[in-house]
Amino acid sequence: MESDSDPSTTELLEPRNDDGWEDVESDVEDRTFKSLFEDKWFGDITEMLQYDKEKHDFDYVKLKNQLNLDFLDRVQLINFVRAEVKAGNALPKVWTTALFEDEQYLKPTMEDDAVLYSLDDIDEAAFDTSTAPDAGEQELQELRERLAQIQIQFAAYREEVQVSFQKHVNNMNDTPASEAKNGAPDPNDARTKKPTSSAQEDQDTGYFHSYASNPIHETMLKDTIRTSAYRDFIYKHKDVVAGKTILDIGCGTGILSLFCARAGAKLVLAVDNSAIIDKARVIVYENGFQDVIRCVRGKIEEVRLPVPKVDVIVSEWMGYGLLYESMLDSVLWARDRYLDPERGLMVPSHATLRLAPLVDSELRLDHVDFWKDVYGFDMTGMLDEAVYDEALVRTLDKADVPSSGGSDEDSAASSFLELDLHTATTTDLTFLHPWEMEWRATEAQSFDGWAVWFDIFFLSSRTDSLPPRMEAWEAVRKGYTAFSTGPAAPQTHWQQVALLAETQEFGFKQGQLVRGKIGYQKKEGKDRSIDIEVMWQGGGSDGDKRERRQVWTLD
Repeated sequence: MESDSDPSTTELLEPRNDDGWEDVESDVEDRTFKSLFEDKWFGDITEMLQYDKEKHDFDYVKLKNQLNLDFLDRVQLINFVRAEVKAGNALPKVWTTALFEDEQYLKPTMEDDAVLYSLDDIDEAAFDTSTAPDAGEQELQELRERLAQIQIQFAAYREEVQVSFQKHVNNMNDTPASEAKNGAPDPNDARTKKPTSSAQEDQDTGYFHSYASNPIHETMLKDTIRTSAYRDFIYKHKDVVAGKTILDIGCGTGILSLFCARAGAKLVLAVDNSAIIDKARVIVYENGFQDVIRCVRGKIEEVRLPVPKVDVIVSEWMGYGLLYESMLDSVLWARDRYLDPERGLMVPSHATLRLAPLVDSELRLDHVDFWKDVYGFDMTGMLDEAVYDEALVRTLDKADVPSSGGSDEDSAASSFLELDLHTATTTDLTFLHPWEMEWRATEAQSFDGWAVWFDIFFLSSRTDSLPPRMEAWEAVRKGYTAFSTGPAAPQTHWQQVALLAETQEFGFKQGQLVRGKIGYQKKEGKDRSIDIEVMWQGGGSDGDKRERRQVWTLD
């Protein structure tokens, strides 16, 4: 920041240049000075700053010398600190003039702030620490900053090593040596034992580390269906945000927090356990919302928030197949801990999972028939049960899922889980539910498996209820904000989950009512992965109408 200030501005802030200064100079002795951090008053500015230094570790004199602050810089510094404290940041850290160089800090944060008119009256000699700027001190500060950067880089490298090592261990776990020899796992083999809590911590480390890099956030931000839905709801319903305290869980780059701040939120607490939170802080400052948004790093279950309750929880918690990654567990925990139980709002408010048959799909050609002729060679030896065990995340064509409906057509897909985020519990996320649907494909089309997707709804009141089996396109027509991740809707980064059946079947008749059950369960030892089980009655073209059962892992 330039040390030469505008003379006209300086004159406005220098009371000695005011006409009639001599008339009020006798009142100087009556001034009182309020602490920058609490409601405590002092008769002397030097005494006040010494108190803030000892009680709140805010060394004004040291900052003045280290940052080479001129008079206007010091005015902005005082107003910045008061603004931060007023906004809820009890101990703002100041390390650069960039934090308070905005002209808004030339305007007093506190009315009639005597500190601003007495900055030249401070007895710096009264402070007991050496604050003279010299080359040694500056070099030490540079070394400290460099060390901090190296520590951050090392922490990131350590996380990468842990993730790589865990993947290697997991691959070894897939085929224990003891099992390969005699077909039975050895209970004493460490690789066949259940993961310990430290193993779960390693999985969590890998999960949070995956959200530290730019590409995944770029993908999500470029998903305009997803991001625009949040933006449109928040801007359309500013009354549920303006003047309120908002909790953003898994904030990432802070985009949802920024929407809320721009819509008039009083305070936004942006929480993320990934290193992306450091970039989010920069983004918040660069966009001028540092007085509204507070970035907090840590798991929501472990951090301590500065407020007992919040008015709104906003979170983009959805994973593939809705529940992959188990982030909803944390959101529901935060709801029970922090959300106002009478008026608090969840954004989004409702979610629905849907199931439909996959017919005449190219997936079977790509993943099964492919091995029958590979450059003229039969490689069907590559086929085993594992081919059918994996849930595939793919963009499916509407023609592959004729029951998916569309923007003007009711879907024949079955909604097998409908969640109201204000009342849902974690026990609702493990289930085995019945379903039924009308077969809309022709008898000549093959049954190849199942497709799973979800719809998301944003209702503006916790007392509003979603009609059973309502689809996203219907909600939009009724004036609600909603979106679908189904094959008939504009595509999102979630795509759809394809469950390839072991046996291709024919014989289902158009209009036939098909029934079965579907279940979600966290995979043992990998809580962020899901085992999806589907049971259904066969088509019967060969006379076999026995119930089928198959389990896929979404990993």
